[in-house]
Amino acid sequence: MFPSDPDVVVIGAGAAGIATARALAARGLSCVVLEAGSRIGGRAHACTTLGAVFDHGATWLHAAEQNALTPHAPDAVNHDRIRERHFWMGDAWATPAELAAFQRADNAYHAAVARAASGPDRAIADVIPHGGPWDATVAHWQGAQIQAMEVEHLSAHDIAANSPDGSNLLPREGVGGVIARLAQGLPIRLDARVESLDWSGPGIIAQGGFGTLRARAAIITVSTGVLAAGGIRFTPSLPATHAQAVHDLPLALLDKFAFRCPDRLGIAPFHSVRCRVTPARPRPLSFVFWPHEADHLFGFAGGTLAWELGGGDALIEHARGELRHIFGNPPLGAALATSWGRDPLFLGSYSQARVGAAGARAALAQPLANGRLMFAGEATHHGMAGMVSGAWAEGERAAQAIQPR
Repeated sequence: MFPSDPDVVVIGAGAAGIATARALAARGLSCVVLEAGSRIGGRAHACTTLGAVFDHGATWLHAAEQNALTPHAPDAVNHDRIRERHFWMGDAWATPAELAAFQRADNAYHAAVARAASGPDRAIADVIPHGGPWDATVAHWQGAQIQAMEVEHLSAHDIAANSPDGSNLLPREGVGGVIARLAQGLPIRLDARVESLDWSGPGIIAQGGFGTLRARAAIITVSTGVLAAGGIRFTPSLPATHAQAVHDLPLALLDKFAFRCPDRLGIAPFHSVRCRVTPARPRPLSFVFWPHEADHLFGFAGGTLAWELGGGDALIEHARGELRHIFGNPPLGAALATSWGRDPLFLGSYSQARVGAAGARAALAQPLANGRLMFAGEATHHGMAGMVSGAWAEGERAAQAIQPR
């Protein structure tokens, strides 16, 4: 099943690695995918622990009209068409007039970011409106809760370049389920962590507890968090251009949680709940209820709050408290939460460019060693960075760049 001397060694069996392997096979090139963990999917992983599909990581197929994964999820629901947003004001639900005011503030935020794309790169916080009744809520939502990092640290150029239009689809089998299905039959070795990669010679030598694997080329799809932490030892060391790019693309953090609940709480399926930012609750969570008629709700904690909580039980208790603040004493049942920031195989959720370093994505994507060593993943995509669609597209790009024997 596993060629001993493949054309390409692919490191990481997330969306990018799986897309790479599929594209290489379509070209008639052999590969082995080495995955450090005990499962496939990377940051796109679904489970049914709560009795229905729950995506631990990637949740939506963003920009569905231009997303290569859309045809592979024919039963996905267009979340935008049926979702209604509910805003908890602290003591009551927002009125239609208040919701309209929020939407105007959200539109002003996006317009400011779009304008900032034409000038010198600045932090999002420096270009967006401040002082309005909804501005802090919009900044929290668009920063910590969507981009997984506060607006003070987000590059306006990078955010403007990676904000595609289009529908957001919620697959019934989960994004993780779609990715796992597309990985079937691929030459993937699990529990095969690559500790070192030698690209000094005419070929590539990957070594780890699994042994030694030689290939003509290597495509690396692990997170920039793992790369920055020295998870793979390169011989020779990466050039300054690529090392700087890794530094300039740190991983942000968005952890997820879910609760089973037999009471629908007056919220319809697929509807979302957010809370207005107040001095008492400056970093509220956000929630999505009853996906595909399931009896669970799920939600998100992003940015500094996610790092401080660390996911797991601490996040579950924090989320339980916020749900009680909104709904009184809801009959919450079994729960689970992710801990992406503490997982050594990822060390975060998805990349964000440092202010002034929006070009780091293109720099990291540049081939090395005459095309024998390449990086691919959400961090290297221009247009859909931070998204599983971007990771998939980058895997296909890297595979197409490999020269035949």
